[in-house]
Amino acid sequence: MKTQRITLDDIATLAGVTKMTVSRYLRTPEKVKAETAAKIASVMAEIGYIAEQENTAASRHNPPRIGVLIPSFNNQIFADLLAGIESVTSAHGYQTLVVNYDYNPQREEEQIATVLAFNVQGLILTESVHTVRAEKYLNAATIPVAEVMGLSETRGRINVGFDNYRAGYDMTAMLLASGKRRVIYFGSMSDRRDQQRYAGYCDAVAAAGLPAGRIVPNKVSSVSIGTGMMTLARQLYPQMDAILCTNDDLAVGVLQECQAAGIAVPQALAIAGFHGLEIGQATTPRLASVITPRFEMGKVATEIVLKKINRQPTIDQVDLHYQLSMGATI
Repeated sequence: MKTQRITLDDIATLAGVTKMTVSRYLRTPEKVKAETAAKIASVMAEIGYIAEQENTAASRHNPPRIGVLIPSFNNQIFADLLAGIESVTSAHGYQTLVVNYDYNPQREEEQIATVLAFNVQGLILTESVHTVRAEKYLNAATIPVAEVMGLSETRGRINVGFDNYRAGYDMTAMLLASGKRRVIYFGSMSDRRDQQRYAGYCDAVAAAGLPAGRIVPNKVSSVSIGTGMMTLARQLYPQMDAILCTNDDLAVGVLQECQAAGIAVPQALAIAGFHGLEIGQATTPRLASVITPRFEMGKVATEIVLKKINRQPTIDQVDLHYQLSMGATI
């Protein structure tokens, strides 16, 4: 028995829009309201619709695309990652379609559906945990999907990153080895990577027989937020003698507050950040940090994605590791 072909009328009915709107979305998606586009894309992804007849002509005139989802446009971490991705895509004639989801799992789900509807040839994600519906979209996609920034073992996916848990553990151990006994953890958005670093921190202080302490604002990290967290920490943890921050932006804010309050660094308070950002390496004293390979993660993940697209032999998982820098704040 012949399977009934899904039509534009079917998609329009399911999305609650007109057939003309669906057709316009397939031809010129930028001319459709974002909310409507997300709704149409979600329906198309859920039913596995591929707009081959609608998009074939346009595809012949457009370079192939790689979709990229990042949680924030206001963070140098992801700017470095994108630079690594585009160092490969531009050299091989690909365009990147980059979207932001503001650390929101539901928004990520919508953006995954939207990007897949553009017939991208590969997809690069910065999360490894997704909503049930997003997983459904990804598992139904017939393109290479990469997850970066951390280590994961999702079957059928490319993974390029480093061990966030171990990095949190090792940097905490370095602070303790310097003689500090009351280390406090400064988080940010409490996403999976932040949770893994915090878990490493907790295990390191527990192994030393010491208590844990944590402040989490659930906001995107910034210097000003780090300054405010330091003010709060001085009230909540008056005995603290070290702080491990999940991002260098926070750590620089802590350092500025210490300098304003006359707190000697690292004698009275040691400070460590994460990612080895330029802002932390330009401070006086130079910030201790976990140096992460952001550019390399983007570059290597994209190289593997392109090899998968071209059906060339490659590997699925790469651990690029990290480095610890004591700087001058430990």
